[in-house]
Amino acid sequence: MNLSNLIKFGSRSLKKKNIQTHLIDSELILSNLLNKSRESLLISEEKKISKINIKIFRNLINRRKRKEPLAYIFKHKEFWNSKFKVDYNTLIPRPETELLVEKIVKYFKKNPIFILDVGTGTGCIIISILQELKNSRGIGIDISKKALDIAKINARKEKLKKVKFINKSITYINNYRFDLIVSNPPYICTNQLKNLSDDIRRYEPIKALDGGIDGLDVIKKIIYKARYILKIKGILALEIGFGQYKQVSQILRENRFREKFLIKDYRNNIRCILSVLEN
Repeated sequence: MNLSNLIKFGSRSLKKKNIQTHLIDSELILSNLLNKSRESLLISEEKKISKINIKIFRNLINRRKRKEPLAYIFKHKEFWNSKFKVDYNTLIPRPETELLVEKIVKYFKKNPIFILDVGTGTGCIIISILQELKNSRGIGIDISKKALDIAKINARKEKLKKVKFINKSITYINNYRFDLIVSNPPYICTNQLKNLSDDIRRYEPIKALDGGIDGLDVIKKIIYKARYILKIKGILALEIGFGQYKQVSQILRENRFREKFLIKDYRNNIRCILSVLEN
């Protein structure tokens, strides 16, 4: 079977399972398998594929038919300027979070800072920031030891030595004063988890998604604790869920935080708040 026919087979199989991105997913699965760009596949359509690679391709297509995200199939996800290792213990990095990283990097520019990343997961946020702010250092925390194992692998891959990872909740972080606390916390209401798309609900870690009854359990915990471990005039940068801005904004004001920047996603929804801790 040649490249063209194999791509068509994969596309048809995925289309039957109502996967909207069936063609591009088929192309991406094959390009990842063969370690070639999608563009190179399109100019080599008549190239024959070995039987072993056809078998592997079919298995990968079957995983995608079950709505498994491509990032878990490929075991990596591109974010910022790097390719991050992911597995079922880590949330898949999202493009919206890159907007948060971009704003932080622009704000601090070349100033050396001390960073805390809460719920670090793959480590993509703190690693990406530290890659840009060369003289800075930081700590990534997560309640999942398995997630931290992935973060450590990603930091080693990027040869990043000014970060350490700790298996703790923010509740138990003391005796530090940070210039920046950043987090993409769980913010989905518990009763809304069942409404998530299959690729998220079936595969991504629930602990990284479930924000409690109102979706604000972890966000509140971070804001309350940040008052004691953030320097005065330090920045608290939070990613939030759809429709949570008013509630989170009020909680921030009640805890001596003044909003400095709001970040909207590609659909014009407020998804991140950067606030300053006042005296």
